[in-house]
Amino acid sequence: MPQMLALVLLLIILYFGDIVSTRTKAWIPSVFVCAVLFLVGYWTFFPPDIVARAGIPTVVAVMFMYLLIVNMGTLLSVKELLRQWKTILISLAGIVGIITITVFVGYLFFDYNTIIIAIPPLVGGIVSAIIMANGATEAGLPDLAVFAIIIYVMQGFVGYPLTSIMLKREGRRILKIYHEGNWNSNTNQRSKLDEQNSTSSDGNPMPSLFAKIPTQYNSSYFIFLRIATVGLLAYFVSEVLKPIVTINSFVLCLLFGVIASSIGFLERHPLKKAGGFGLAVMGLMLFVFDTLSRATPEMLIHLIIPLIVFILAAVVGMFIFSIIVGKLLKVSKEMAFSIALTALYGFPADYIITNEVINSLTQDPKERRVLTSHMLASMLIGGFISVTIVSVVLAGIMVNMIVGPLTH
Repeated sequence: MPQMLALVLLLIILYFGDIVSTRTKAWIPSVFVCAVLFLVGYWTFFPPDIVARAGIPTVVAVMFMYLLIVNMGTLLSVKELLRQWKTILISLAGIVGIITITVFVGYLFFDYNTIIIAIPPLVGGIVSAIIMANGATEAGLPDLAVFAIIIYVMQGFVGYPLTSIMLKREGRRILKIYHEGNWNSNTNQRSKLDEQNSTSSDGNPMPSLFAKIPTQYNSSYFIFLRIATVGLLAYFVSEVLKPIVTINSFVLCLLFGVIASSIGFLERHPLKKAGGFGLAVMGLMLFVFDTLSRATPEMLIHLIIPLIVFILAAVVGMFIFSIIVGKLLKVSKEMAFSIALTALYGFPADYIITNEVINSLTQDPKERRVLTSHMLASMLIGGFISVTIVSVVLAGIMVNMIVGPLTH
């Protein structure tokens, strides 16, 4: 198969997934559609290395991971996290619930490796799924590598509708309070969030460390250079620490991305400014679906029961723990559960679902502002904590806990 034919076929699949997700208002996730089409392709006429033929071999995908995770770190605003301390505690409670119930149920029915590989993707998204899939592959467990990706693909199918239902109930409750005249307006969180979002997307000047350099020298190459330098530093530190403690270089990428943006070495969302964010995400998504080339129909049938059990266990764990902590913090059970559910999909789905719910509840500008100020920041921070931070750290720790098959 020629390179450009392979690339065009894969992009058709990605775009078709987007169309279905948009038409169904995210009730049918794009990753689910893409995964089904990739499987059909692999089981019919796709060559097993179609992603590499299209131009995304493993080394390129790993490069994209370094760039994207450093970029994820730059999106962290410490001030916003401090303002959203209740959201953080609820999100962490949901994660504890996932781990607790998943481990409990897992030990009743499944083996050690299945439990270890399932947890990080349940807590997070694409990055943790890839880390665990790579770890399983290196340990000689190809079926569990596929399992890690399938969890990522399928869990949103449960998370999207549940979140939509919970947020609609919460939105109606807030509108009732607002109409009764008992709503205390608090648009400060929203204005702060909007301010951060706008600064991450407009034409930023040089970061503060390079303020004396004219902005015309802040080219895409210079931005890529600085992101790659942070990734290189994370890799070197990971290698140096290996004799003492094993820390996954991707975890350090996240940490160093936070530090780099805080000290003015990187701007917020540098990949987007350099025009490389969409390409990097595309490459990483293709790499994710490339894992499905090893999936046979027999393997999927074998994995369907653990998939259902683990996703249901995760949802039950999130529900119990988030509602308990939410009640202690005087946060409604609907809002607390919604915050915890962001672990199943993260950004941008949390942003899209919240806005779709608000649009479905009201078209009045004042009511929309009330709902946005109450729900949006919490949903974004909840997803950021679980998917962007905790899941990557968990994957970095738990990938080292995978045990290879015993040799006889």
